[in-house]
Amino acid sequence: MSVHFTVDGHVARVTIDRPDRMNAVDAATAAELECIWREIERNPSIRCAVLTGAGDRAFSAGADLKSNSGKSGLDYWADLDPNGFGGIALRQSLNVPVIARVNGLALGGGMEMVLGCDIVIAADHARFGLPEAKVGRLPLDGGMVALQRLIPRNIANGLMMTGRMMDAAMAFAYGLVNAVVPPDRLDAEVDAWVADILACAPLSVKAIKQTVRGTAHLTAQEARAHKSEALIAALVSEDSAEGVAAFREKRAPVWQGK
Repeated sequence: MSVHFTVDGHVARVTIDRPDRMNAVDAATAAELECIWREIERNPSIRCAVLTGAGDRAFSAGADLKSNSGKSGLDYWADLDPNGFGGIALRQSLNVPVIARVNGLALGGGMEMVLGCDIVIAADHARFGLPEAKVGRLPLDGGMVALQRLIPRNIANGLMMTGRMMDAAMAFAYGLVNAVVPPDRLDAEVDAWVADILACAPLSVKAIKQTVRGTAHLTAQEARAHKSEALIAALVSEDSAEGVAAFREKRAPVWQGK
């Protein structure tokens, strides 16, 4: 198995385990990741997911070019995963928040997977980049369409058109990363964000993610008027009443997810 997947205490942890290949994703790894995302979607007990790479050198170096050496750029484009690189870069069907635990280099498809996450926590030695143009390819699996929506256009252009890397501090400055910490604080920082997510009503979190992901192309007025199933479910839920009651009674809420 090239991906480790565990679920404990409502939290799914997904680790690409190919440190000898800088956690690059080959066809078998991509297939494993897709199965995992589908399992998370099917499991109502999961309320948060953490995606990372094994070791401390790389989150993921992207596509394993050695395993795809016989595939032309046009062939690769024709076979694109509609969910983006690693099944996560452009995925719309996953309604639990995904935290990227960036423990090192996030390049090419690795950065595209980061772009598909909702919260990004990076070690201070992490680096981000979309170097595809340096090898005559393109960031087709989410990079070209997602990066410019998350950071200023010219900064995105500069990264993609030169293949330069962005350090963690710069990524934080442009709002791509939520927190930057020393490597020995990375797990504690991720766990703190996980705890804060779990302290919130799960249906509220689901509705927020679905609204943010599903209305980015709309005007603010159109987005506010959008009535998704997750939004309505959160508004009429027992948890909605429980949250208010707990606040009034000065106690911690007990979420039921219904």
